[in-house]
Amino acid sequence: MKLHGIHAPHRKNTVDSAPTRLPVPPMITVPMSMNIGAPAKPVVKPGDEVKVGQMIAEAGGFMSAPIYSGVSGKVKRLDEIVSANGRFDTIIVIETDGQQTVWEGVKPPEVTDKDSFVEAVRQCGCVGLGGAGFPTSVKLNVDPDRVHNIIINGAECEPYITSDTRTMIDNAEDVIYGAQLLQKYYTADKIVIGIEDNKPQCVKIMQDAGKGVPGFEVAALPALYPQGGEKVLIYNTTGEIVPEGKLPIDVGAIVINCTTLAVIAKYIKTGMPLVEKVVTVDGSAVANPQNVVVPVGTPIKNVLDFVGLKCEPKKVLYGGPMMGTSVPSLENPIMKNTNAILAFDEKEAVDPAPSACIRCGRCVNHCPFNLMPAEIERAYTNNEPETLKSLKVNLCMECGCCSFSCPARRPLVQVNKLAKAMLNKYNAEQKAAAEKKAAKAKEKEAV
Repeated sequence: MKLHGIHAPHRKNTVDSAPTRLPVPPMITVPMSMNIGAPAKPVVKPGDEVKVGQMIAEAGGFMSAPIYSGVSGKVKRLDEIVSANGRFDTIIVIETDGQQTVWEGVKPPEVTDKDSFVEAVRQCGCVGLGGAGFPTSVKLNVDPDRVHNIIINGAECEPYITSDTRTMIDNAEDVIYGAQLLQKYYTADKIVIGIEDNKPQCVKIMQDAGKGVPGFEVAALPALYPQGGEKVLIYNTTGEIVPEGKLPIDVGAIVINCTTLAVIAKYIKTGMPLVEKVVTVDGSAVANPQNVVVPVGTPIKNVLDFVGLKCEPKKVLYGGPMMGTSVPSLENPIMKNTNAILAFDEKEAVDPAPSACIRCGRCVNHCPFNLMPAEIERAYTNNEPETLKSLKVNLCMECGCCSFSCPARRPLVQVNKLAKAMLNKYNAEQKAAAEKKAAKAKEKEAV
């Protein structure tokens, strides 16, 4: 079986752009919600002095991650912003001193076994840096004997983005060291890094760097979006299919982004947690597309001012054009999982007007999971959650292949997302009704 996809334009304009360090911004605003799960909880207050690598927010629960300062300076205030998902989020505003003084407590963690390794990953503050933002320690907190395949995601299949590419070019030794750590603490049969074949330099570098590492291999995969999707990558490297509602570990796999792995390796070596990101800055409104190293919390405006603009951008995205989210304000900050900032001029920012569906079937032909987006759209419009369930809408990874391939320019991926919310609400209501019915039956039996 071959998974479908699309041949999206690559537009890897910044592939040869070695990351340039942004001058220390005068102010950073660090959001507490930078991962899937619970937001972090501030442990600093206005007036506190902070240094690079110092914890400023602790994990807010099991499904969370701590946050560290990427600058030295003084906490000005705790405030709120509207995040890209439309929700209010607490931020810590730090006025920088420009000194970048490193916190005295930065030191390599003591790692002796799998549990201490997972705890080190948690203390690192690492989340999925390919864009997903899933707390990495949670992903790695599994029975080692269940892990048969460790898959490093180096696909970077979205147009424009090259930050992972630069990790493989500039920090291959960290990726390999991270791979060796995973081999040490998990009983995987093999560890494979999947890289699209439009990155021959990365394929060669990783092959050379991984020589002599038992069980390590490089899979040069066809440049077909969404090659980097977790379930797609698992299938194309191992042949395993992750069923609906299941996780990669259920088929014996762990998938970890190459930059995430490099950050973990750096933390184990040096004790410096996740405090900065390499961000690809590109798009039709950008004068000098390039990769930039920025402290987490840096306002997007500072980054765009640094690279220069051709014109006032009409749309700015976190991430790529296929799965990225629109930024509500240029004051919004670079987050842990920000791998790109794309700024587009008016011509490219305006969505084309949709027309009636012509029943061509292209959305089905290009969907990686053979879903039927046009039928999902009809069921959503008619408020038919049971039909949505039968159409397996929750399998949708929101990759956007359906919308990209639709000649009628219908907003299919947006409707899929709304349809998933409708079905999830329906399922919750059905569950609550069943529990209420069961409780009444139990009361009746007691009488």
